[in-house]
Amino acid sequence: MKQNYKLLLSYDGSRYFGFERQKDQELTIQGKLEAVLTSMPRNDTDRVETFSAGRTDAGVHARGMCCHVFLDTDFSEEEIQNYCNHYLPEDIAVHSLKKAGERFHARYLATGKIYRYSCHTGKNKEVFERKYLYHLEEEPDIAAMQKAAEFLIGEKDFKSFCGNPKMKKSTVRKIFNIEIKKNGSILRFYFHGSGFLQYQIRIMVGTLLEVGFHKRKAEEVEEILLAKDRTRAGYTAPAKGLCLMKVEYD
Repeated sequence: MKQNYKLLLSYDGSRYFGFERQKDQELTIQGKLEAVLTSMPRNDTDRVETFSAGRTDAGVHARGMCCHVFLDTDFSEEEIQNYCNHYLPEDIAVHSLKKAGERFHARYLATGKIYRYSCHTGKNKEVFERKYLYHLEEEPDIAAMQKAAEFLIGEKDFKSFCGNPKMKKSTVRKIFNIEIKKNGSILRFYFHGSGFLQYQIRIMVGTLLEVGFHKRKAEEVEEILLAKDRTRAGYTAPAKGLCLMKVEYD
């Protein structure tokens, strides 16, 4: 009898074409995970299908992606986790695996997500963390960016910040909080919201950085939202700086 399991994944997305499996592309996080779970000793021969809390784009990382999967196996929770970590590539890890209720769904029951976007500021490049940091040669104005970020907080239509021009579903999302923190040469943006559109966070970061470098005023962010036009927002920041930190559930 199949049992539902809740998994928490961490992965370095540098060499992957995003989380979601693709027909003609082996290098996806979901594809690698499902291949390992399918090969695991089970009481059925069905191909294993996992369901995630969302989809991260190519090059984006995660410390707390949540998935669920139904398995019919005699393995214990610990044995399933150990099997996954033994056969998964070194840049993907299952750091938690527990039995879940039959109705648990990683995506539909998620109530919030926390993402972090990381930058390195200064003339000298960060060599060893370069795959996870967006390098900025100059120091942006944090106070100006925080002022601009206030316009993004709340339930709003983020069509101007959506990277999918063919998006037919609602582009309304709710952002609970945005924090911008600087520690030495490391600048981090934290986004806490109910969910996010494709490229939304990276476009928001690009827009906020334009404010930080005084290429536009903080008040323009409100105008960008009202325009509902992607061309009015800033550039899309590189994928490598983005990391899914946590998926929240009630």
